[in-house]
Amino acid sequence: MNKNLFSIAVALTVISSLGTGCKKYDDGPFFSLRPREERIANTWRVESAMNGSDDVTSSFDQYELQMLRDKSATLAALYQLGDLSFEFQTNGTWDLINECIQLDFENNAADKIWDILRLKEKELWLQEKGGDLELHLVPR
Repeated sequence: MNKNLFSIAVALTVISSLGTGCKKYDDGPFFSLRPREERIANTWRVESAMNGSDDVTSSFDQYELQMLRDKSATLAALYQLGDLSFEFQTNGTWDLINECIQLDFENNAADKIWDILRLKEKELWLQEKGGDLELHLVPR
């Protein structure tokens, strides 16, 4: 009888500890069996982008961010200004720092640190560290 009571007490303690303090990201998920690095490793496109209350999604239509398991990264973009188009691509690395992703590219203008708001297998929500830009990314 005591053994069963002890097992129940241990199970309740484990379950209650899962419910407090385990949520890493404001918008979820609450729990995932896949490591963060595996969920991040993907080729992402911008589904929506907000700068404060302004929808700036159209400015990111041609962005692609590839982050591989070896922590290499490639950022590619196509800018359109009337009849003029400009392709941009830079290679670099990504790394996790607490609940942030640090992107370090050959072109330093693309370097950024992003707060992770949501990290699921098919969703990555980022907010520019110290800024108002929020990107919702989905796999390409």
